[in-house]
Amino acid sequence: MWNWLRQIKDSITQKTTGLMRMQFWRDAVEDIYSDNPPHQPVATELWRAVKRHNLTKMWFMKIIDEREKNLDDRPYRNIQELETYAENTQSALLYLTLETLGVRDIHADHAASHIGKAQGIVTCLRATPYHCTRQKVFLPMDICMLHGVSQEDFIRGKQEKNVRDVIYDIASQAHIHLEHARSFSKKVPVKAYPAFFCTVALDGYLYNMRKVDFNIFHPSLQKKSTLLPLYLYIRSWKKTY
Repeated sequence: MWNWLRQIKDSITQKTTGLMRMQFWRDAVEDIYSDNPPHQPVATELWRAVKRHNLTKMWFMKIIDEREKNLDDRPYRNIQELETYAENTQSALLYLTLETLGVRDIHADHAASHIGKAQGIVTCLRATPYHCTRQKVFLPMDICMLHGVSQEDFIRGKQEKNVRDVIYDIASQAHIHLEHARSFSKKVPVKAYPAFFCTVALDGYLYNMRKVDFNIFHPSLQKKSTLLPLYLYIRSWKKTY
């Protein structure tokens, strides 16, 4: 379901089509929780997961509602708006993942909230070069204005210091959220750690960003890490996130 919702925005040319697809999933979730799932493979598997793990309906609805708002195709007004989007999508997905692991713990939820926000911010950064090729920029406007950077500067692929300063400020916010999430690590049940291993990829991207001095358009940032499985194994072995 997550992938279906994520792809809707890029696969439509009219907002009305996107709204119809979102409504399909909203109705599907309602039917799933009424024990009458639609005859659709993803919906059927989702129904089984809901029954097996007693998943919370609210998180699914938050994801759908926030994705629907995001169809407007406009930049985030400020970093808080981006964090709200991340909380209602990425963090909500992590809350559901915790439930599938049988974890219902307030400290795990706090960690998930911050990790989800970090993931949302990093996703926005990673997608920036792709969006720029489509003449679109979604980075928070308040930070761009603070450094005197326009959307056109990103679309043209400029790499001046003020452009890199924008990326630095946004990336720093993602790093802060990761540090906040780790401040709960001694209180988070070990059983919850697999839900948080996405931090390995986030750490890797932010590290590589520092190496290229926050040049968002550097080709190395678009390459997949061949060592990611190894880093995931090490993080799992050390029981950390």
